[in-house]
Amino acid sequence: QVQLVESGGGLHQAGDSLKLSCTASGRTFGTYSMGWFRQAPGKEREFVATISRSGGVTNVADSVKGRFTISRDNAKNTVYLQMNSLKPEDTAVYYCAAGFWGSRSDSRYNYWGQGTQVTVSS
Repeated sequence: QVQLVESGGGLHQAGDSLKLSCTASGRTFGTYSMGWFRQAPGKEREFVATISRSGGVTNVADSVKGRFTISRDNAKNTVYLQMNSLKPEDTAVYYCAAGFWGSRSDSRYNYWGQGTQVTVSS
């Protein structure tokens, strides 16, 4: 029902800023909470950030708090992840997800994008 496509990844240097985008298909984008997750090689998928339907409530992981900001533009069917002060440990495939409830658990999301690679060098 909902198709999600991430974009904006690439190779960056520590300290850089980067903004990821995730655009959804359909007309029901505003009914979903959205989340960002990431997965590094050999590791489990990790929660990054979530945002409520209208963007009024956000939550970010402790590991990125103060550096990453999640936002959304429902008119554009798009959710963003602004990433500042990138660190090598931020290197991962970043996924956006949609669900009826914002959660830190990836099991609570129904739809997933294919991911975009973010690589941060020292």
